[in-house]
Amino acid sequence: MYSKKIEIIILDDHPLVHEGIQHILQQHSEIEVLGSFINAEDALNFLKENSADLILLDINLPDINGIELCKTIKQLYHGIKIIALSNHNERLIIAKILQNGASGYVLKNASSKELIQAIKDAMDGKLILNDEVQKILATANNEIAEAPHITRREKEILQCIAQGLTTAQIAEKLFISPLTVETHRRNLMQKFEVNNAPALIHIAVELKMI
Repeated sequence: MYSKKIEIIILDDHPLVHEGIQHILQQHSEIEVLGSFINAEDALNFLKENSADLILLDINLPDINGIELCKTIKQLYHGIKIIALSNHNERLIIAKILQNGASGYVLKNASSKELIQAIKDAMDGKLILNDEVQKILATANNEIAEAPHITRREKEILQCIAQGLTTAQIAEKLFISPLTVETHRRNLMQKFEVNNAPALIHIAVELKMI
C-alpha cells in the first residue's frame, strides 16, 4: 500500500509512553520510528535536519502547549501529518487542535489496532475521529453556530473531503474539473469560517451535516 516506510516521530513527556508506542509500532514493518522526544525543542531541532511523515503528539509537554506546537509545525512543515495522542477528553481541546491542523485525535486508552489504523488513515489524508472522540465532540451542541447553507454540489464535495479524497480524486468522481473542486473547497472554508480540512470536517460532523 505504501511505496516506502511511514516515518514517525513520537513526542511525549512520559518515557513509558514512548516504550509502549515503540513496541506497538515495531510490530509493523511498514512503519519506522525516526525518534522519540520528551520536549518540543528537541523535536523541532530534529525536524530542521530530518524529514518525517507523521508525528504522534501529546498535548502536555514541558516546554510548550501541544496545541500551539501543532499549529507551529504545520506552518513550518505543511506536509507532516499530526495525530494528537492524549488522555484529555475535553471537547474544546480536541476541537482546537483539529483547527490547528491535526489529522486526528486518539485517546491513550485506544487499542494498538486503533492506533495503527489511525496512522494509516492519516497518511491517506483522512480525518481520524473514532467513536469515543466523536461522542465527545457531539456534546454541547448549543455552543455551535447555526449550520451554514451549502449547495447540493458543496455537500457532495464535503462528503468527499470527509472520505479523504484528494482534489483530483473528487474531480474524477464528480466529473468536474480540479479547479471547480478547489473553488467549492474555498467556498466551504469561508462558509464554515475555517482554514483547513480537519476543522471543516469537525464542524460539519458536529452539525450533523455529514
